[in-house]
Amino acid sequence: MAEPLLNALFSIVDLVCDLTVAIDRTKRLSEMATGSNEIVDVPRDPKPLPPAAQRALAEAEERERQSSQG
Repeated sequence: MAEPLLNALFSIVDLVCDLTVAIDRTKRLSEMATGSNEIVDVPRDPKPLPPAAQRALAEAEERERQSSQG
């Protein structure tokens, strides 16, 4: 009765060890690829501007272009 329980326990320990080795190798590979071991937060994609803001931005850019030409 104890043998199947020990086999299951050893299988779980073996799985955990394999996972830690895989994580360590992934960290080392990413460090070699990027040259840094820093974890960088990637900003979310910006939300699109509402139509009124897009028009205001286009008008401001047009005014800027006209003032730089004249």
